[in-house]
Amino acid sequence: MNTTHLLSGGAAQALVTRLQDRFKALHGHTIDATFGAVGMMKDKLTGGAPCDVLILTDSLIRQLTDSGHVAAGTARALGVVKTGIAVKTGQPRPAVSTPEELKAALQAAQGIYFPDPVKATAGIHFMNVLKQLGLDQTLADRLRTFPNGAAAMTALAQSSETGLIGCTQDTEILYIEGVDLIADLPKAFELATVYTAAVCTRAKSPEAAAQLIDLLGSAEAAALRAECGFE
Repeated sequence: MNTTHLLSGGAAQALVTRLQDRFKALHGHTIDATFGAVGMMKDKLTGGAPCDVLILTDSLIRQLTDSGHVAAGTARALGVVKTGIAVKTGQPRPAVSTPEELKAALQAAQGIYFPDPVKATAGIHFMNVLKQLGLDQTLADRLRTFPNGAAAMTALAQSSETGLIGCTQDTEILYIEGVDLIADLPKAFELATVYTAAVCTRAKSPEAAAQLIDLLGSAEAAALRAECGFE
């Protein structure tokens, strides 16, 4: 069986997962996908991991094109992904629409779940939000970080505690059963990230890689992209 290797930020996991059977039916390739924090995926790529298609932030794709890891002219934006606030399904939904409301909600939380503040797009941003709110030190013992957003939301969903709150990209919140997206970050802290797919220069089958990117960004998949959290 032919295999297309994909390295992707967690933001695209739901979209890729829901289109993999369609891709196999159309082109006869299975998808061997690795999802995680974008910084970690970049490290895997530059470390030599097999890669035909890369889905990362648009800025990272441009960097990797300049460095020769991504084939020039193959990049295609899949859409904008915002970052939001989550709670466990069935738990109270605090108001978070203003910086003041978000600060109060975080101060009231017993645990705060989010992705890697060094390697993950949303984790880096959310840690900066905590610093701007003056909460990074005062709430340090309640901060619970994970390798990526999906792992953070899975842990949030599975926790038996109450009074928990989470933050990651909307696509990762929507993908995980047991957590609910209650709102995007307040406008003052908004993070809207363009995710872009591109063909790796060492792709074993550039044609299949391009076909996967075409499917992910196609008009056929437009409704699915929106459902998964892409704008």
